[in-house]
Amino acid sequence: MIEAPTPTQTLDAKGLLCPLPIINLARAIKKLSSQEILLLEATDPGAIPDVAAWSRTTGNLVLYQDRIGKVMRFWIQKS
Repeated sequence: MIEAPTPTQTLDAKGLLCPLPIINLARAIKKLSSQEILLLEATDPGAIPDVAAWSRTTGNLVLYQDRIGKVMRFWIQKS
């Protein structure tokens, strides 16, 4: 089993609806240095395709993702 990497920072977007998780993600990732990892926690089901599309567009890599109940978690490495 692959283990999730240790994040530099965690962003709590639980309870927020589209587009707020992605807007907050974009703001938070800008504050990190290259190669640092942000953990995004969200409950909006749209976060799954939104994070994937945002990652492709920005070049920031989704290293790992999982789901615990209604909470989707994404470990994203800044490019």
